[in-house]
Parts: sequence; C-alpha cells; structure tokens
Amino acid sequence: MIYLVRHGQTAFNRDGRLQGHVDSELTDLGLEQARRVGERLRALVGEEMGWRIVASPLGRARTTAEHIARALGGAAVEVHAELTEVSFGAWDGRLREELRTEYPDAFSPTGYMFTAPACETYEAVCDRLTAWLAGLEPEPGRRVIAVSHGVSGRVLRGLYAGLSREAALALPVPQDAVFRLAGGLIERIEA
Repeated sequence: MIYLVRHGQTAFNRDGRLQGHVDSELTDLGLEQARRVGERLRALVGEEMGWRIVASPLGRARTTAEHIARALGGAAVEVHAELTEVSFGAWDGRLREELRTEYPDAFSPTGYMFTAPACETYEAVCDRLTAWLAGLEPEPGRRVIAVSHGVSGRVLRGLYAGLSREAALALPVPQDAVFRLAGGLIERIEA
C-alpha cells in the first residue's frame, strides 16, 4: 500500500506561481495541513510497524514529510529524487496569470504542464516514476507513505491506476488529503 500526499500550501501556491524545481516555504496554512495529514496518517496506520516515509528532495515536500514523521513517532524520512516535481523549465517561479497573458493557448486544464520552454517531458516523468514504483516492495507487503507534488503526484496516481495521460493530468491535487493506492485502486481520504 502507498499513502500518497501532496506537500502543504506554499507561498508560491498562495500567490499563483508555478513552482516546478523552484522551492518556496510552507505557509502557516501549509504547516497546519501537514500537521493534520500527519494526524490522519497516524489514525490510518496506528501502531503498525514497517512504514517507510519517503519524500521528494524539494524543501516543501521534505518539510511536510517531517511533520508526518513526527506524528508517527519520529520515523526517518528517506529522500527519493524520482518523486520531485515536474520542471516547468523557463516557467519555474513565474506567475500563472502572467503566463496566461503571454501564452493563452498553453493554458488548457492540462496544457501548461508540459508546454513550457525547456520543460521536463511527460515521458521523462513517467519513466522516473515507473522506475520508483518498480523498486518498491510488491503488494500486499508494501508500506510506504510518499510525499510528492501536484503534477508528479497526478502522474504517479495515473501510472498506478493505468489512466490515460489526459485522465491523470485532470486528477485533483488537494493539499489536505491522503490518497491510498492499494490493489490497483485509489481512494481519497480527507484530512
């Protein structure tokens, strides 16, 4: 089983900036979201041993994972580069509204994610996340809590469930929920 979490709200999220590989701090709301997600996960896994907590190397995901680890009794957080957010290339750190004005055709519900100059490709993201999934212990013994990002989390859920690119990129990306990936199914659990 994998419990997949998106990091808590950041200053860039609040301001409407694309983050990609650029990092920004969690806001007070983001810290509260991370705390609540940790409490929810503690209720879900209880005293069960053997859970690994893994996170993207970006600070916003690591900070969220550290809050979860504290809620679970101080478990160590492993960093996995495969969980990193998609690079938006030249658009990393840019305001969405400015980009919509400059590139109106690129902003369909899923279009901006892979259309920026020098951005990471969908195929490259799939390759690294497929490799990460393949490296995990098989179900049902798998016990992983993973903290990732909006786009990479969508792609990961899509790969796990066998969704099309369009369906995966249209998935919701809440910062106050947990997704349980088990038995080929995905369940959203509110925090």
